Amino acid sequence: MKDKLLNWLNMVLVADVFLVLFGFGWLAIAAIGDAVGINLGLDLWHQLWQPVFNPAIGILMGGAILSGIISWVSRKFLSSQ
Repeated sequence: MKDKLLNWLNMVLVADVFLVLFGFGWLAIAAIGDAVGINLGLDLWHQLWQPVFNPAIGILMGGAILSGIISWVSRKFLSSQ
C-alpha cells in the first residue's frame, strides 16, 4: 500500500514539476516579449497565476515534504526491526 502511494505521489510530483517549469518558461519568454513590445501572453499568464501556477508550486512543495516524511518514517521503522 505504501509503495503504491509513493509511486502515485512521485508520478503526480513529476507532472507537477513539468507544469511549474512550463509556467516559468512561459513567464520568462512573455516578460522578454513584453519588454521588446511583442505580446506573448503575459496578461494571460498573470490571469492564470492565482488559479493554476500558485497551487502547482504549493502542491510541489507539500508533496516533496510529504514524500520526505514518508521515506524518513519508513527508514525509522525498518531500522528498528
